[in-house]
Amino acid sequence: MNNLNEIAQKFHLKGTISEIKPLGNGLINDTLRIKNGTEGEPDYVMQRINTDIFPDVELLQSNIEAVTRHIRRKLEAAGEDDIDRKVLHFVETDSGKTYYKDDEGKFWRVMVFIDHAKTFETVNPEYSYYAGKAFGDFEAKLADIPDELGEVIPNFHNMEFRMKQLRDAVKDDAAGRVASVKSMLDEIEKNSDEMCKAERLYREGKLPKRICHCDTKVNNMMFDEQGRVLCVIDLDTVMPSFVFSDFGDFLRTAANTVAEDDKNIDEVDFRMDIFEAFARGYIESAAAFLTPIERENLPYAACLFPFMQCVRFLADYINGDTYYKIQYPEHNLVRAQNQFRLWQRATEKQPKMADFIASL
Repeated sequence: MNNLNEIAQKFHLKGTISEIKPLGNGLINDTLRIKNGTEGEPDYVMQRINTDIFPDVELLQSNIEAVTRHIRRKLEAAGEDDIDRKVLHFVETDSGKTYYKDDEGKFWRVMVFIDHAKTFETVNPEYSYYAGKAFGDFEAKLADIPDELGEVIPNFHNMEFRMKQLRDAVKDDAAGRVASVKSMLDEIEKNSDEMCKAERLYREGKLPKRICHCDTKVNNMMFDEQGRVLCVIDLDTVMPSFVFSDFGDFLRTAANTVAEDDKNIDEVDFRMDIFEAFARGYIESAAAFLTPIERENLPYAACLFPFMQCVRFLADYINGDTYYKIQYPEHNLVRAQNQFRLWQRATEKQPKMADFIASL
């Protein structure tokens, strides 16, 4: 506790620390709540940054600072009230940085705790609409950001790169599993050219990169006590990407009728009610900056992300399960089969998706 107190006091906190205890169940960073012993002063959230995932902490925090600064300016210009609850606020150290490196080489950061706010895990049409609106608004606010952001995870949503990883895995066949998945590999190769079209359009100068969240989940939004969205949170993956990242990544998990590792592959389907709710909210917020090519390819984005995740799970299975944690030997294969079926179901519904987008 003394050590945590010492680390917390490296940041410019108001009031006095009364308690530091774990907060939430995040999978990446260790998160703690600093309770304030001084009445009227805020609590804080302290995190140990996972440098296995985010090795360049300077770039990570530079991106986050640029984004939160720009959103804050937008809210001020719009005359919004309660701004401190509508954008994250990171606390500086004596050196002016928003992170601190301790004696063991671990990196820490502190942000102001947003009081009387909550997150939801519920995935239904209502919350999918809120998510679409919130993430579309997030991109819209950042459409004119003057700062140049870097890729905290290079090639994170690059389909060409993910296909190269799969082909390398097939060539090495480290676990001797290629023969058993040949039919799925053939089907993936047959469709890979179409699924890699975002990178082609970008090279041709037809598709822009935007500042995107790149981890669009329902629980990455904070709601107030009246159920209104306050702000988007968990900004670690904010970086330049195609709008397809935020659109497709949400639907990959939210629109699947079962969990991504459910063995009942026949139960996998793509929920059009979730697609329509999310798309409606997203386009309401993002319409002002979306180009025609971005808008007309949103159904492609909904198909791209199950395909990409199938490729990633399958490559890991072929490599002998070196990346994703598994509970049993065929876990990654089941995940790949599940996502493959979701991609098929989404592809069947792509014409309906296109008609819906055109109707908005």
